[in-house]
Amino acid sequence: MKFLLSLLCTTMLVLFSGLQLVFGQSAEVSLEVGEQVFTDNCAVCHVGGNNVIAPEKTLKIGALEDNSKDSVEAIINQVTNGNGSMPAFGAKLDENEIQSVATYVLNQAKTDSW
Repeated sequence: MKFLLSLLCTTMLVLFSGLQLVFGQSAEVSLEVGEQVFTDNCAVCHVGGNNVIAPEKTLKIGALEDNSKDSVEAIINQVTNGNGSMPAFGAKLDENEIQSVATYVLNQAKTDSW
């Protein structure tokens, strides 16, 4: 009987651990994913961190600071909802893609890597 109880407890532990892995964790934010999302969706207007529509609103750190877009949260909001001439991507990209591209943009700006 002890063996069966032990086996049952072990099985339940493995099952719940597996469910935690599948449902309990969000996908990791990745600079590589962010770069790919940027290339596929943003580079046409923001090639090299510039802005072909509104040249004063580049993705360089100074312009991001001037426009209060110098945090991952602010960039997520911009990408998700759009603003001005920038369209919203909230319906096109998933949460992980948006977080990854926001992290990528801010990283590029802060490291002057455009």
